[in-house]
Amino acid sequence: MSIIRKISILFLISFILMNIIGFWIDNINSKRVDDLIKEKYLKISNEIFQNIDNRDKVERIISKYALKRVDALDKKNREILYYEKHTFGFISIQKASFEDEFVIEINFLDENYTLKTPDEENINDKLKLNILIFLDVFVLILIFLYLLKLLSPLKKITKEIQNFSNGDMQSRIEVTSNDEIGTLSRAFNTMAASIEELIKTREELLRDIGHELRTPIAKGKFASLKIADISQKELLQKIFSDLEILTNELIELEKLNSTKLNISTFSAETLILESLSKLYIEDESNIALKIEDDFKIEGDLHYLSVALKNLIDNALKYASELPITLKASKQNIYVINRGEKLSKELEYYLKPFTQELSQRDGFGLGLSIVKKISDKHNFSLSYMHEEGENIFCLNLSPSSA
Repeated sequence: MSIIRKISILFLISFILMNIIGFWIDNINSKRVDDLIKEKYLKISNEIFQNIDNRDKVERIISKYALKRVDALDKKNREILYYEKHTFGFISIQKASFEDEFVIEINFLDENYTLKTPDEENINDKLKLNILIFLDVFVLILIFLYLLKLLSPLKKITKEIQNFSNGDMQSRIEVTSNDEIGTLSRAFNTMAASIEELIKTREELLRDIGHELRTPIAKGKFASLKIADISQKELLQKIFSDLEILTNELIELEKLNSTKLNISTFSAETLILESLSKLYIEDESNIALKIEDDFKIEGDLHYLSVALKNLIDNALKYASELPITLKASKQNIYVINRGEKLSKELEYYLKPFTQELSQRDGFGLGLSIVKKISDKHNFSLSYMHEEGENIFCLNLSPSSA
């Protein structure tokens, strides 16, 4: 889960809790205020009711408590807080719901007083509390938005780092701040530039080495043709051929570290045919082909064909009997040959220059190249030995790694 998503969840929890607490405090405060007001104005109402037959005294009470007469018929949006019925009338204390005003209504026979109370300090305090709660919520939202803005460069940084890890050596991060994120961006740019320069230097070195080695190898192969002794000639040609293969495999192995994949969509059959075309097979009957499921693959056709070619080449070299089997089924390509079980775990053979002691035909780079290619695609390679058969499985599903 991303940091931004975690912060969003925390904000949502805080926002909900703050609203619940604010609503709860508002209800408690409203009830407390209503109870205080009701108690105060109930005392005033009883005083007026007891002196209802003395108009002058009633007027003095109204003046004393700064009450104002209002229209008795205007009863919209009033909540009754208190109502008491008497023999010849009633006392009612009401609250205007949307204005936080209180109204006293006193009725005795034909006498009726509907009086509006002055603004209460308790009501103003309640309003201030509500404003403070609203400000708390508003500040919480501002903090959340600020954090999102503060962390938004992380998405860009993550994207550029992923691009760089996928082989885009030109990926850089635009530095827009002097905080820790800006420091991280500058550190990444410095690191990326250094790595890019090292890779370029290594590629140039490998290219130069490859070029310089191919020339003496070609000269050696040509000179060996002039040797009269056939056994010596074959030995020298084998040595120069092995040097050429080793040079090509080393260069191919190192190129995989920095090469960006050319992703396309193709079928399993296309991959198999492309792999077979890279081999020099004198007798096609040495390979039994079974395409049970011609599934689609998203990857670099060139490199995947190199990986599959290496698996097929190994199977042909080390099979105790032919043909070997090449099978495509359910996002998997199986390369199967009859032979002894590998003496060590597969991971041992995936390292460069490792092979069975009894098998010295090669340099132990084939499976290492297969491993690098499958890792760059997020594919996987597995091995099992069943009923006298070595089974290498190349899983071409992106989720397999």
